[in-house]
Amino acid sequence: MSRHTACTEKAATGEAPGKLPFLIRRDGVWLYRGSPIKRKEMVCLFGSLLTRDEAGGYLLRSPFETGYIDVEDVPFLAVELDWKGCGRMQKLCFRTNVDEPVVASREHPIRAIWNVPTEACGDGGCPPYLLVRAGDGQFPIEARLSRPVWYELAALAEPGMCQGVPCMGVWSCDCFFPLARMPAENSDV
Repeated sequence: MSRHTACTEKAATGEAPGKLPFLIRRDGVWLYRGSPIKRKEMVCLFGSLLTRDEAGGYLLRSPFETGYIDVEDVPFLAVELDWKGCGRMQKLCFRTNVDEPVVASREHPIRAIWNVPTEACGDGGCPPYLLVRAGDGQFPIEARLSRPVWYELAALAEPGMCQGVPCMGVWSCDCFFPLARMPAENSDV
């Protein structure tokens, strides 16, 4: 029996997919059986086959095999930011580490833990995430903004309001995305 036939029969019987020996580290490096995948073309191909199931698990789904893989945080990093325009009509264009372009918008929101004191996020802060694409269920596939992109985004931030709370955030495609609480006024002055 060929491998393709066995996988097709598994799918036909409704048998759950198994585990594949992949790990995507927090730094965006893809490992296969513990070794980094060095060919970017392969990482880009695997990235295009990635989805999430209804429970939030990450699945690598090819025409020949489907299986769960381990992901330490999220599978992608936003490694580049380009912007056009300003104010409400500004357009924030990101590129992921698998060369997927994503424009922040209602369909691809920027998600940040913004309504907490700065010290609540620890030493590394609370990095923003960008929705790259939908998964099979309610859980999206996201990219974490790399530190340089996060700093670039912070430089574009302007005052705004979200849920009645003053905050700093960015506009893209007529959507406001909060990034952090507005700094508190110094009460000693």
